[in-house]
Amino acid sequence: MSESPPIEARGFKYLLEVMPLLEKLQDSGCARDRAGNRSLFYDQYVALMLVALFSPSINAMRSICRASHLKKVQKKLGVKRVSLGSFSESSHVFDPNLLLGVIEQLAGRLHPVGRDPRLQDIPYLLTLVDATLVKALPKMVQAAWADSCDGSPRFAWKLHAHFEVEKYVPVRIDVTSPLNGGKGDEAAVLRKSLEKGRCYVLDRYFAQFALFNEIHAIESSYVCRVRDNSTFEVVEERELSQEALDGGIVRDALVTLGTASKEDKRPNHPVRLVEIECRPHEKRGGRKGKTAGPPSQETLLIATDLLDVPVEVIALIYRYRWTIEIFFRFFKHLLGCRHLYSQHPNGVAIQVYCAIIACLLLNLWTGVKPTKATLEMFAWYFSGWADEEELEAHLRSLQKKPA
Repeated sequence: MSESPPIEARGFKYLLEVMPLLEKLQDSGCARDRAGNRSLFYDQYVALMLVALFSPSINAMRSICRASHLKKVQKKLGVKRVSLGSFSESSHVFDPNLLLGVIEQLAGRLHPVGRDPRLQDIPYLLTLVDATLVKALPKMVQAAWADSCDGSPRFAWKLHAHFEVEKYVPVRIDVTSPLNGGKGDEAAVLRKSLEKGRCYVLDRYFAQFALFNEIHAIESSYVCRVRDNSTFEVVEERELSQEALDGGIVRDALVTLGTASKEDKRPNHPVRLVEIECRPHEKRGGRKGKTAGPPSQETLLIATDLLDVPVEVIALIYRYRWTIEIFFRFFKHLLGCRHLYSQHPNGVAIQVYCAIIACLLLNLWTGVKPTKATLEMFAWYFSGWADEEELEAHLRSLQKKPA
């Protein structure tokens, strides 16, 4: 059997690019270690977590600890043998917010993966916002999230993501648990993180007039689905072009939205309502023969403060919302975030932020939208099955493909 390629050529060359950014975290969490006994430092903890995210065979905290026993892992990451107790304890003392600086530095180096030419006149960063649940073990009180549709308890943390379409990466993820109470509500979390110059693409769970007003006030914009029974008065009906009609658009109108609410509770700016044909379907996923919610109607209503954008572009922007659902699947199923290594709030947040770092690294390494094939190739490379030449050939093939 031929000799295996050296470790430099099969797993750490790309990962080591982030290590200089992590070095500044090394002393974090050491304040109470007066005896100098700490053997696992923050930068090493994050490095091991990144190895786990790119290694499909690592699916538990014990697996991460066993990886730390490998001589080549110890040499390249500068770690010692890590015990299960030490790794678990570390998640309690490290501050996850310190990783935000690393994320910001990596994000500043991102390559745009290409903007849809139909959106070239939109003066905002198209930002998709949604939340997803990540299951955790029910033995922890703080992991008990909410009742499911049939009344049975479910155990999960909620991840609130901001996904930037042009760079095809999450630019922010907030983690909430049941202990957050009302602060875990999607709209409440979004309010705390609004930024100027973005077009927020939202589902109907965010359809709150106060939120619309706040987004508009900070010189951002929104494209949001509103409920089918929303009340409104038409101020101006706009004529639809043949292109809009062919695209399934039923109505384009300036409206007074929320006529059933008091005047001071309505949107305080002009609102445009776009009605689009859609395929009605019955929601599935409920337990014991129940559905997950009411079926969709034959049309959906989109509210926006973008008054001068062609109506077919408004429809296109909302269609992009499905991209974040695809990302959540990639995030949980391919990046190994379907289950959590820790149930401590710090540990959950660190794992999520490490997953964001992994997404950013994939963008920097490839310059294109991440795919299952690319993640598989990196996993094979990290595992030693693919060599550097094969990985480089895969990356070159990505550059030849259209965005």
